[in-house]
Amino acid sequence: MKRLSYQARFLAFHHANPQVYRELVRFAREAKSAGKQVLGIRLLWERVRWELTIVTRDENSSFVFNDHYHSRYARLLMDREPDLRGMFRLRKLRTE
Repeated sequence: MKRLSYQARFLAFHHANPQVYRELVRFAREAKSAGKQVLGIRLLWERVRWELTIVTRDENSSFVFNDHYHSRYARLLMDREPDLRGMFRLRKLRTE
């Protein structure tokens, strides 16, 4: 059986846990309204992890909250939320 790509595992997690995206958007906008123009996604990720640790599950990972999805969410947020474009600094992805 072929293992899913990293991107496919991320998308499966994202679709199974829409509350993660909603909370990231909410906290990013809260930071922006407080005057933050650039923010580390890791800061938001850990806050969401704290808030959702009980209800979030990832069937493709042994972790409740995969520690490596945050960079994918930074890209997704800036792609889908025009008011958050440019909020996160990105590095080149190492895995697809």
